[in-house]
This record gives sequence, structure tokens and C-alpha cells, in this order.
Amino acid sequence: MGKITMDLCLDFQIPDSGLRINGLIGGLKEAAGQIHGKLLESLMQALEERLIDRMVQSDPERYRRNGSQSKPRSLKCTLGTIGYRFAQLRDEHSGRSLTPLVEALGIPAYDHYLEEALEPGIGLSMHVSFRRATSEVERIGGVSMSHSTVHRRLQELARGHDPFGPMKERGFRFLLVDGTKVHLQGPAGKDLGQVEMRWAMASQGSSSRFEPVGFWIDTEWAEIRKELEERLDYEKLEVLFCDGGRGIEENLLRPGMQPQRCQWHGKREFPYFLYADGFKKAEQQGLVEKLQSVPVMTLTQHDMEKLRPEDRPLVEQMVNKTQQGFEQLLQALDPQVYPRTRTYIENLMVPVTTFLKHWLASGEVIPLTTNAIENAFSRVNNRIKRVGRRWSENGLLNWLKVTFYKIFKPELWPTLWNSEQDFPKIKLTSLQVSWRWSDAIT
Repeated sequence: MGKITMDLCLDFQIPDSGLRINGLIGGLKEAAGQIHGKLLESLMQALEERLIDRMVQSDPERYRRNGSQSKPRSLKCTLGTIGYRFAQLRDEHSGRSLTPLVEALGIPAYDHYLEEALEPGIGLSMHVSFRRATSEVERIGGVSMSHSTVHRRLQELARGHDPFGPMKERGFRFLLVDGTKVHLQGPAGKDLGQVEMRWAMASQGSSSRFEPVGFWIDTEWAEIRKELEERLDYEKLEVLFCDGGRGIEENLLRPGMQPQRCQWHGKREFPYFLYADGFKKAEQQGLVEKLQSVPVMTLTQHDMEKLRPEDRPLVEQMVNKTQQGFEQLLQALDPQVYPRTRTYIENLMVPVTTFLKHWLASGEVIPLTTNAIENAFSRVNNRIKRVGRRWSENGLLNWLKVTFYKIFKPELWPTLWNSEQDFPKIKLTSLQVSWRWSDAIT
């Protein structure tokens, strides 16, 4: 462990009048890039000098000083941009010219942007466009870069990190799947039309949050099932949360696994099916009120969390009344008049009460609606459909990989960069500041 002492002298021009606190802060922020850049350059010079001295002293017959690079190397980071001419050594054994500090500090051979300089832009591109992300990073931090640089480095980053390795030891019990349409483009911007983007999230229990376990583009549910079986301990999955889309339950339900439909989605989608059967909003009111009066549709997650073992008779009664309520609704839905709506209710009435039956069997409260769980994906959908609009398949999958760390598991975001565990850092141990007026007071 070494120690270095640096002397820093700063001169500031102070306005004679009109100075406010924002002026102090703003001026210091504008100077921060110069200050940090000079400190970084000085530290690199000190480290380089000591490194070269040690190499020459350890083998003076092999290493010879060979001046510095003819042109300064531009290095851009979040602290600012510096131009640095790396000192060189000549290796007499191989005849090669070496730049010891480049290798010692792990500086990329050709890139001007250091890895940590890309972190703010890549992080912002999870929420806004690549162009907007780079302009905001430049506005806030003063580091300019092209949007294509951020896009390229994001792709490289994603290819080197797979968040969905083997997870069988995690013991997931609940599985949630969903999908949405995305617009793809091919080479030279060729429009490939819309395909289905699908994802799966899993939870270890009622006290654990759901987290992504897979993203897929234009992939059948049967193939997704095979991948999930390789990735998860599928036999431990107890409940499948889904919207009942075509092919989901047929392919993803295993024997003994229960489907749970989202209560909120059930109420929201009911009017759409009535409209599909030819009934406009004014004609739907009576049937909508019938569905909303079904006991299971009035429950909230807070109601479920207040249940106690002594409430069991009330819950059993609610299940029976819910069954009766759905049967009365079906009687009002003539299959000749409401073919789509009746089929929808027939498919909804059993799985929408799974959370009640699960509580009766185990006393455990599970989600009755997936709305809160899907909240993070609403941000993803907005970014994909309202900002990006058209994507290449690989580009979208790589972007989704990075969202895993930034949006769904933000505590893992630092693992993509220079974490303390893997990369030792210099540490400031002492700071002293003094000041004096350079001009005479009259």
C-alpha cells in the first residue's frame, strides 16, 4: 500500500457584486472537469514514474526508457477529458515498445471512452432514447459522446452478461408470464412487421418479489416451456399467473399447478368482449355491474392480508357466493347473443378465485392481481413502443438484458461496472484546504 501527497493550488476570479450561492456552485461545477482532469493526469504520471523505475531497476539489461508517445492519447471519463502521452519502454529481448501504464491500469487499447464513462448514458437509455441519453449526460456531466457509441457499447455489454443462468437452486414457486407486440426491423431498416415479445417472472413465495427469468422474441410458448424447465426447478412451481392468452395454459401448466387470472384485468377486459359482441358502452352497464358485484371482484390485496384463521368460514362462504355470482352472470349471457363474452367468463370464473382456494389450503396470501407486478414492464413497454418504435431482434434482446440490471434488479447494476469487491480503489485519507486573497484590499 503506497501513499502519495499532492499539492493543489486554485485561483478563482470573484465578481465584485451580484454573486449568489448558485453562482458559487455553478462556477465550481464548470471548473470540476479541469480540476479532476489535472488530478487524474498527475496521479497517472506519479504511478507511471514509479512503475517504470521498478521495471528498469528489476531488469536494467532488458528494459530501456524510450521517451513518450508522439501524440497524446485522449481519454474520456465522467471526471472529464484528458490528453495523456504515455511513457514508453523498449523491451530489448523482443524489440517491442511498451507502454507499461496502459497495461497496469487496464486502459483499453483503442477506445477513447473509458468503461465508466458509458455507464450514465447506458443507464439513461433504459428510459429515454439513445440520443436523449447522450445529450443529458453531456448537459449534466460535460462528457460528450455519440448515441451510436452508447448503443454499440450497450450491445457489447449485454453480450458479455447473461442474467438468466441456471436458477434451479432458487426454489421458485410462482410463475408469471405475459407478452406484447413489438415492431421489428431488419438490415437497412427493412420493416419486418410486428411480432410477440414475451417474458416470464418468478417468485419464491408470497414474501418475495417477482423477478424476470427470461425474455423471448417471436418464440412459441412450447419452446419457452422447454427453456424454463432447463433454467428453473419447474416441478416446484405451484401457481401460474397469466392473462389466459392462447397457448399459455396449454403449454406452461404442469400437473398440480394452478392458474391464477388477474382480477383487475378481468374487470378491465370484460367491456372489450361485450363490444366485440356488438354492444356499446351504454348497453353494457347492467352486465358490467353484475360482474363487479361478484364477491371476488370486490376484494383487494389489503383485504386478503387482514385475513386470520378464524375467517375461514367467511372465505368459504365468499367462494360459494362467487361461484353463484358467475353462474348468474352466465345465465344473463345468451351464447347466441354474447358468444365471445360468455366464453371469456367461462374461462375466467375458475382461475380468478385461485388465490382464495390457495389461502384456504395453506393460509398463504398470494397476489390476486398482477397489475403491481407488471408495473416495471409498463416502463419497458413505453420505452420500446413510444421511444424506440422499431428494433432488431438481437438489439432488443440485448437491451432487455440490460433492463434486468437497471430496472428489475437495480442492486445488481454496480456488478456491471467497477465494483469495490473486484477493483481496488484509491482512498482519500486527508484533506486540508486553506485560502488567501490574491489581490490587495483597498
